[in-house]
Amino acid sequence: MKKILIIISIISVSIGQLKAQIDPHLSQYYVYPSWLNPALTGAFEGDFRVSGVYRNQWSNVAEGFNAAGLSADVKTNKNLNFGASVLQQNAGAGYSYLMANASASYSGLRFDDQGYKRLVFGLQLGVVNRKFDGSKFQFGNQWDPVNGYNAGTGSTENFENLSSSVLDIGTGAVYYDADPSKKANIFAGFSLSHLTQPKSNFTSQSDEILPIRYTVHGGVNINLSEGLSIVPNALYLRQGNASETMVGAYAQMDGLAGTDVMFGANYRLNDAIVPYLGLTVKNLVFGFSYDFNNSDLGKNVSNVNSTEFSISYVFRKTKTLGAKQFICPRF
Repeated sequence: MKKILIIISIISVSIGQLKAQIDPHLSQYYVYPSWLNPALTGAFEGDFRVSGVYRNQWSNVAEGFNAAGLSADVKTNKNLNFGASVLQQNAGAGYSYLMANASASYSGLRFDDQGYKRLVFGLQLGVVNRKFDGSKFQFGNQWDPVNGYNAGTGSTENFENLSSSVLDIGTGAVYYDADPSKKANIFAGFSLSHLTQPKSNFTSQSDEILPIRYTVHGGVNINLSEGLSIVPNALYLRQGNASETMVGAYAQMDGLAGTDVMFGANYRLNDAIVPYLGLTVKNLVFGFSYDFNNSDLGKNVSNVNSTEFSISYVFRKTKTLGAKQFICPRF
């Protein structure tokens, strides 16, 4: 009963205040660059990259949420990079949210002769599909005070569509300084998602929109020694009445036989502590994070933590592309 009351409270707040669909979110947000900022398309050391991420969230609460994403991007020698991505989230028993996008970035704007300081612009174009299975929903007229829910009682709810697909457009910019002579190299970005603020097509009377998501992210790569660096980083995003702030840091150490080890933690304000562990083995990068929930939901319901896995493969024609390349952080 306690779980049901909490879920009802969350839904009531969402309906009464937000009146809008909010995007899925990731703890390892830099693993999925096209979701974070289309200007990060091609921000890796190599020629071609494929990344996958899976998140399982609140599995103990009404089937919870799970999200899976796959992205790929490729570089060219013309300061143009291209990518594609898909992200699917399933929520509860009958709702799904799919984002599919193509992205491109231009990295030719430079502020010094060596090309270390760059401003990169990105553009994203795709679709958002939202759908639900009406047979898995329970409505008020299917309940009675004596027997509770009666599946045999038909619902009077009428939906014109069980699926809604809308055009999605986003843009962003990233600045970075990759000067190898510096001990500290900064990077920062800003992006706008859902610029057209598309409306839901579930009913003709619906005023629900997909609001613009504003994202600010950045950090600094501090080289402590030849084989050790630390990367403080931060993320802030806002969409409708919802916002998210994450701060943290991770360290990266050179290991044996061409391996790197990464470890650190982020804190999502008023929500969760997120430790992270990563391992680079040749062209593969593995990541694991776990959200220890400390929000009001976590205090009232046990086992509402979240698990996230990621893997990336980078294809390289040559062993290295030089110090001018901006390497996307793992957070």
